[in-house]
Amino acid sequence: MTPFICVACGTQHAASEVVPAACPICQDERQYVGAGGQRWTTMAALHDTHMNAWRMHEAGLLGIGTVPAFAIGQRALLILRPEGNILWDCVTLLDEATLALVRALGGISAIAISHPHFYSAMVAWAQAFGCPVWLHVADRGHVQRSDPALRFWQGATHALADGITLINAPGHFDGGTVLHWRDGAAGRGALLTGDIIQLLPDATRVSFMRSYPNLIPLPARTVTAIEDAVAPFDFDRLYGAWWDRVMPEGGKAAIALSAERYRGWIAG
Repeated sequence: MTPFICVACGTQHAASEVVPAACPICQDERQYVGAGGQRWTTMAALHDTHMNAWRMHEAGLLGIGTVPAFAIGQRALLILRPEGNILWDCVTLLDEATLALVRALGGISAIAISHPHFYSAMVAWAQAFGCPVWLHVADRGHVQRSDPALRFWQGATHALADGITLINAPGHFDGGTVLHWRDGAAGRGALLTGDIIQLLPDATRVSFMRSYPNLIPLPARTVTAIEDAVAPFDFDRLYGAWWDRVMPEGGKAAIALSAERYRGWIAG
């Protein structure tokens, strides 16, 4: 029995004797099946062709991403805390070097994930480090590999740890989540957004979409709701889902200005 991995989105599915017929994550209108059709791989095969790279984004925040890029190509973020490290989002590959390095840094006390496109191999990571994975209950139906490690929270916010708050920001997905790190950016606060709030290439603005690859927009009221969800929190820095999607300062103002611009164009 093998937990096969979708090549397009990187999601590891429940173990089976044969490859699944399809990946529901990719069949959803927010993702896609490649022009060449559905393709699958395994963790063992990834070990032969890929490895994980690391970058210290700031004191207490370590990026982990797979090279060459695999599937959607996001990188995860490990918040280093004396009380227990927290992994934000996830990557599919979990190799021996990653296991050794993370264990040397104190392991992982909890994993939290922004939305189903980044579920990747969350169960494999949870099993390796003996920790829970926190997901918003609204996205429970998108889980492709069940496990006792999965924990489902509900409501508008969830205090994951001291200074670490999960915020529900529905739009891209109903359970779309961003993470507020109170102590990030030297105490000014940081918001880890995945692509629920998408940092743009110039690192001065953000945007919001139901589907990025299929160019499906969100209505203005939903963008306002996302803006309102993060408004009560203090933060200056934004971390998106990819290595280069970081806004060092001015993040809260950028969200407000970008939301205003978005609503203006939707209104015509």
